[in-house]
Amino acid sequence: MTTEHEHDGPILVTGAAGAVGGIGRNLTKFLLAKGHKVRALVRREDERAEALRRLGAEVVQGDLTDLASMHRAIEGCRRIYFGMSVSAAYLEATINTAAVARHHGVEAFVNMSQMTVSQMSISETTDSPQHKLHWLAEQALSWSGLPVVTMRPTVFLEGFFLTLAAAGVRGSDELALPMGSGKTSPISAVDVARAVAVILDDPAPHIGHIYDLTGPESADLDHYARAFSEALGRPIRYRDVSLAAWSEGLRRMRFPEHVVSHLSAMTELNRLGRYDRMTDTMFKLTGQEPMSMRDFVKLHAAEFKQPV
Repeated sequence: MTTEHEHDGPILVTGAAGAVGGIGRNLTKFLLAKGHKVRALVRREDERAEALRRLGAEVVQGDLTDLASMHRAIEGCRRIYFGMSVSAAYLEATINTAAVARHHGVEAFVNMSQMTVSQMSISETTDSPQHKLHWLAEQALSWSGLPVVTMRPTVFLEGFFLTLAAAGVRGSDELALPMGSGKTSPISAVDVARAVAVILDDPAPHIGHIYDLTGPESADLDHYARAFSEALGRPIRYRDVSLAAWSEGLRRMRFPEHVVSHLSAMTELNRLGRYDRMTDTMFKLTGQEPMSMRDFVKLHAAEFKQPV
């Protein structure tokens, strides 16, 4: 197929097979649909890597913290999407990737951060070790001289409302989360990937900008439980659970302690109203409204289906 991008170098997408709500995988799909070549960085060769090849991506295996890996991944790429799952090695990976990107003279470096960073400063942080790493990473990128675009999404629908809450909805018709009565404006990773694709398609107007991304409404968990009820056709309630017990449950599920600390801090911030925020940035970037909770639950209804 001939496209206007057929002679361009590939766009590097990190985390293309991994978590972070699937941003990298969806971004790969969107960029390929726009006619771009995509080099997808994966940590291991598995079925997910093969799926990326079937989409049409060039797949490279490597480690974000390894210099040789990142030279192989970045050489020949003019534009980069950098995203990584919650990890104690996040800052090392960011700086390692940025150093190699600067060496190769990239024209755009899109960095996936977190919206809570907007509420942090040199003297104010949160109890999440990951938030601090994101804040430090943004500082380092601002010093780097790289042409950076920073994305700051709020809570991902795929995280708290699918990965962490689906079992409770399936088993007992409840959203069992320690989020109090605070309001939140979750966004789908698919929408975030769509916004990043717009930027990487034509990055020049966006260099140096920071984009805060939220879903279409900010509401408490009782409101979202009603959205679940409407989407699934059965009553779902919100049950505010003990943070200590919930965190211990994550440990039993073998979540790393760094991740447990991060997720626990996020729920406490939600209780304090720190996630009650709204922007129209998604619509301004893409011309599309972000996905609602009701539509998200309908899309993933099979994940919330009661056991037979």
